[in-house]
Amino acid sequence: MLITALIYLLAAVLAVPLAKRIGLGSVLGYLIAGVIIGPHALHLVGDQTEVMHFAEFGVVMMLFLIGLELRPDRLWAMRRPILGLGGLQVVVTCALLAGGLLLVSDLAWQTALAIGLALALSSTAIVLQSLTERGLLKSPAGNNAFAVLLFQDIAVIPILALLPLLALSSIGGTGADDHGHSLIHDLPTAAKIAVTLATIAGIVIAGRFLAAPVLRYMAETRLREIFTAFTLLLVVAIAALMQVIGLSPALGTFLAGVVLAENEFRHELEVDIEPFKGLLLGLFFITVGASIDFELLIQQPLIIGIAVLALMGIKAAVLGVLAALFKMGRRHGLLFTLALAQGGEFAFVLISAGRSASVFSAEVGSLVTVVVALSMLLSPLLIVLYEYLYSRPDQQACPSSADDNIEPSHDVILAGYGRFGQVVGRLLSAQGYHLTILDHSPSQVEMVRRFGNTVYYGDASRRDLLEAAGAAEAKVLVIAVDEPDKTLAIIATAQQHFPHLKILARAIDRRHTYALMRSGIAGLRRETFDSALNLGVDALKLLGLTDSNASRAGQLFKEHDEQTLKVLSELWGDDKSYGLAVRQRLDDLRQVLLADQKERDAHIDQQSTADHNT
Repeated sequence: MLITALIYLLAAVLAVPLAKRIGLGSVLGYLIAGVIIGPHALHLVGDQTEVMHFAEFGVVMMLFLIGLELRPDRLWAMRRPILGLGGLQVVVTCALLAGGLLLVSDLAWQTALAIGLALALSSTAIVLQSLTERGLLKSPAGNNAFAVLLFQDIAVIPILALLPLLALSSIGGTGADDHGHSLIHDLPTAAKIAVTLATIAGIVIAGRFLAAPVLRYMAETRLREIFTAFTLLLVVAIAALMQVIGLSPALGTFLAGVVLAENEFRHELEVDIEPFKGLLLGLFFITVGASIDFELLIQQPLIIGIAVLALMGIKAAVLGVLAALFKMGRRHGLLFTLALAQGGEFAFVLISAGRSASVFSAEVGSLVTVVVALSMLLSPLLIVLYEYLYSRPDQQACPSSADDNIEPSHDVILAGYGRFGQVVGRLLSAQGYHLTILDHSPSQVEMVRRFGNTVYYGDASRRDLLEAAGAAEAKVLVIAVDEPDKTLAIIATAQQHFPHLKILARAIDRRHTYALMRSGIAGLRRETFDSALNLGVDALKLLGLTDSNASRAGQLFKEHDEQTLKVLSELWGDDKSYGLAVRQRLDDLRQVLLADQKERDAHIDQQSTADHNT
């Protein structure tokens, strides 16, 4: 076990940084690492089936984290792309693939339909990881791709139920289903539906009413490892429950994440799960690369090559038409198309279930597995192609102005032009300073340009883009993006290549503030602090304090909080010391405000006495 773990970890730490450095991305790095150490190359590891079943849990954790970012109202707002776009993609792609197989082979219609259903699904792991890594998941194309993937994950359930109905008597089964029967497998249909609905309702109710007090109880232990253990227990228990009743574990944890999206411990859950998700997803990608049967590829190179191209070509054609029908635009439509034009990890599950249900033979299953794995291997290259086409310095503007050259600034570069950045930009422009404004959201750039503003599309963490924007001569870089990780990436690039730049940044929350303070930038502002403080001062006035007393209390609070930030930033990461310091600083704040109140009361008494004597 230790030797195997050593091989996987060594392959990852060698291949992934190299792939990232040459612009291929981490996903392709993991896949290449798997190919190299797999049984068909260096033969450092053997059969990947059991490891892949374990690594697939990374997909489960990823969907849980995505659920934490989606409030129920936002999920409801996405119902049209989920049902419309996702439903059309699965149905049309399956019909074309199954029809094509019937035309070019002698497969039975049941086998062709089962293969078409399996191949219609895309890779949730590869698509979401690739888009997230490049900051594209929240773009219109990323949102639509996520909607399709979510529908596909839901569609796995009825597809698995359909496979036994497609069994062929001429094909002998391969034994018990690799994934086992659910506990409700033999129940009547009505009972299955009732149990399924009851399980989903139980998850929703428990997440809404029980999760917060239990998580609070765990947090009060002040033992980080216990809170992490409970977080893992929560995800594993939900996944196991869904699997026991025959539903998708990924879908169950996604639902749990959505329910917990408004929970006070959402950020702690996210922080605890993220490292495990990243490691398991990396392991999953390595196992996909290692599972490619190159011996079969050598035996039938022409058939497999044509099959891979046909699969990706048909899926790309369907996705391209859907992108046009749903009016995504050229840029977003291309990204949407290239991101989803591959087979997915759920195809492995359906292939295994199809073989067990005697829908197709082991030989056909092996051939389809190789085709899916190769398409997944090629998929990240399509994202690299998209970046090459649209992320070069001469392609940074929106599609409507793709030929514009960035006008460099000698004064200020502003990264991020949303609600925060626009206030900063208007103030600086009104004072006569020249700004070069960058934003990595194409829709935001397009919208702002409609009002006559000059904003350039691009990722400000790229050295070449900052250089084109005038970073070599500019005086100040203001970072107003709404993603903490992206802010830190921009700071790292600027400090490494343009150390003379004075950097000011927008802080999203307290954790982000600590990271910015440690980065050594010239200054930062918390995006909601001043407005929240002013609202608190207004509340004090309504409660009876005079204008001067309320303003004085707000000023004291601000000064004390700024001092507190410096103290707590040095303790961040040490949970015990941090918790004690938070309570101590809160007590100090009460004492400061109380002492100031007593001082003002004493001053008023003295003034009254003096007036009386006079």
